Amino acid sequence: MTEDFYCDEVLSGKTPVQKVMETDRVLAYYHTRPFYEEHIVVIPKRHIRSLLTLEESDSGLLLEMLDMAKQVAAQVVEAKGACRIMTNLGDYQDSKHLHWHVIFGKQIRE
Repeated sequence: MTEDFYCDEVLSGKTPVQKVMETDRVLAYYHTRPFYEEHIVVIPKRHIRSLLTLEESDSGLLLEMLDMAKQVAAQVVEAKGACRIMTNLGDYQDSKHLHWHVIFGKQIRE
């Protein structure tokens, strides 16, 4: 896997994804290799390395991402009754591109 799967594969179109929601600046789609029963990823379409590298000028994009994560989470909660939203940082972050996981259910793989 490349250091930035989202830019190199998803946003470039090399890896097709099943979109859940999309704006000009943010994309939510079903994870290509889900770890949970329901696993949706929310990403900015512009490269931002992680939550820790956000700059003040990114505040509008961050709010747009949060709004999309909220809408996706609401859909999952309505359909499944619950969900979690999480992000990884540092060595836990496999792809060095800011993203949130909206997840529900049991872990189906490690």
